[in-house]
Amino acid sequence: MGRVLSTLPGPAKQLLSGGRSVVIDGNTLDPSLQLFLNAYRLSGFQGLIVDGDVAASRRNLDDATVKYAGQRAAVAVAELTIPGPAGPIPARHYHPGDGELRALLVAYHGGGWTLGGLDGWDGFYRQICRESDVHVLSVDYRLAPEHPAPAAFEDAYAAYLWAVEHAAELGADPARVAVGGDSAGGNLAAVVAQAARDAGDPLPALQLLLYPITDQLATTRSRTLFGAGFLLTALDIAAFINYYLGASELDLEDPRVSPLRAADLAGLPPALVVTAGFDPLRDEGEAYAERMREAGVAVDLRRYRPMIHGFTNFNGFGGEVSRSIADITSALRAHLSRG
Repeated sequence: MGRVLSTLPGPAKQLLSGGRSVVIDGNTLDPSLQLFLNAYRLSGFQGLIVDGDVAASRRNLDDATVKYAGQRAAVAVAELTIPGPAGPIPARHYHPGDGELRALLVAYHGGGWTLGGLDGWDGFYRQICRESDVHVLSVDYRLAPEHPAPAAFEDAYAAYLWAVEHAAELGADPARVAVGGDSAGGNLAAVVAQAARDAGDPLPALQLLLYPITDQLATTRSRTLFGAGFLLTALDIAAFINYYLGASELDLEDPRVSPLRAADLAGLPPALVVTAGFDPLRDEGEAYAERMREAGVAVDLRRYRPMIHGFTNFNGFGGEVSRSIADITSALRAHLSRG
């Protein structure tokens, strides 16, 4: 489907979607994404959680992210493991393949702390490696419900500290180790940055927060407006929170799962924050960006108005989706080339 969508002109996509644009809250949904969402519903899917079945939901998301990633960039890739608090953490290192010293992005995939993995995010991380001209360390942290909170955070933090210590061995610049992720992965990146600040560990060079979930108790306007029909649903969010925190001793307000609720955001590293116009998590991502700004943190906030949650996995759709992703990778390259 991705290959077909990338070749269709906008009017044809709109015609196939019923002929009418979707306009909500002043944003017009991208025609490729509108057509994709229509096809997704016709296939019997309402959101990311399939019939309450975690295994089926994992297979469905893995299939979609691999299928719609588009052409994979040719970069050097190495499989490795990182020592973790509960055993080895699988990881994948993407690198440009020459000896030039570059920044390293420690990356955490999305999927509500429940879905996702190394293969599903392979296309996007290859693209970041090539177009942002950085090393990427993709971290396969433990997933819920088998491993409730704070397991994912503990793995994410251990991977970051390992990357700082071993950056030179990977061929990267130890002074430019960043953290980043999308959705739940963005949540983990934000929490890792807070933990590093609080522990007095080296701060990440940058936080790349792609449509992050920042507040487990959020009751925002965007969660209401886009809680159904735009891939990530309100039911999905509730299920993910239950999987991740239902058997956990952590409170929903704990900053280790709700970074927006931290008492103080001063002293955090610079942040590139990305939100999507049709995403239920839009408002809390922007609220986190605003709170960081108020605390004196340098923030580059970018809202991609025609996009939905998860759009960085859909480069194969072409058009505005690919242009938005290209803008993000260009911004990341600019941020990490400094200093």
